[in-house]
Amino acid sequence: MATMSVVGDDLVIEVTGRDRFYALNKRWVTVPLQHVVAIGEGVQMGRPLMPGFPWLANSFPGAFTVGSYRRRGKWTFWVVHDPKQTVLVTLRNEHYAQLVIEVEHPGAIVALVNQARSSRGLN
Repeated sequence: MATMSVVGDDLVIEVTGRDRFYALNKRWVTVPLQHVVAIGEGVQMGRPLMPGFPWLANSFPGAFTVGSYRRRGKWTFWVVHDPKQTVLVTLRNEHYAQLVIEVEHPGAIVALVNQARSSRGLN
């Protein structure tokens, strides 16, 4: 699993527990809030880019997908065990086109990020 938080003007994803091992020791991803195009609960946002070729990643079908994947020239970062608990973040001007992150309370995270973006005039 991972945690998502807003720190200053950045969205910070911290990979926790054994997922750090699966992500080959990638501990966090930080992106400016102004580069967030959209955020929503994964099940409501439609299908994210499917993982492509794993570069710095591990997966076991039906169990987990963790790490950096590249498909059709676009990078995505995944930390997912239960797809129903995911937050999908679409980005611009970043290395990753999408972040697909499992969190404990997806609705609360979406609200937190949207409120932070709104308070900065980014919506």
